[in-house]
Amino acid sequence: MTTGGGDEGALEAIVLAAGYGARFGGGKLTRPWRGGVLLDGALAAAFAAPARAVTVVIGADPAVEEAARAFAEGAGEAARLQLVRAADFAEGMAASLRAGIAALPEDAAGAFVFLGDMPRVPPAVLPALAAALAQGAPAAAPTFGGQRGHPVLFGRGQFPALAALTGDAGARAVLQQLGDALALAPSPDDGVLFDVDRPDDLGR
Repeated sequence: MTTGGGDEGALEAIVLAAGYGARFGGGKLTRPWRGGVLLDGALAAAFAAPARAVTVVIGADPAVEEAARAFAEGAGEAARLQLVRAADFAEGMAASLRAGIAALPEDAAGAFVFLGDMPRVPPAVLPALAAALAQGAPAAAPTFGGQRGHPVLFGRGQFPALAALTGDAGARAVLQQLGDALALAPSPDDGVLFDVDRPDDLGR
């Protein structure tokens, strides 16, 4: 199994899907999207990652758990799915990150962090992120058009900093602290930048 950052062990994948989707009006991740629901896109990318398991962090919307289970079963990936509830999801993205990191096995060498409202991440960029970690980078992120995107692959050495985050800024502070040590991998398309904030975004 893929290793990273010089640490022995497997990579994991986390999908953050615990939020309200307030700007959307609620129920965002289970809205129709390309024959399924919006969350399906993030799950498809996560299960395509070179990761041992996919941990979906749930919270605000009870329908998200059902959607995640349905996708995993339909894709023949039920055995790789783990569901974790962020009890303090109302705090913001940091609460989801903390719950996801806390749920990882002790031997995890790193973790891809996917956002549930980013349905077009190209799986082709994921092995490059894993390769960067294996070559010693503390973390790796995709880029397109000069912009950094998602998912970010964090090495195990970054887990304590992620577990200490608070508020709704996500992992931005951790990435800023890494500076030039963050490895960057070019994405074949803008799916690493595309997210859904409002209903109008579904048609883009």
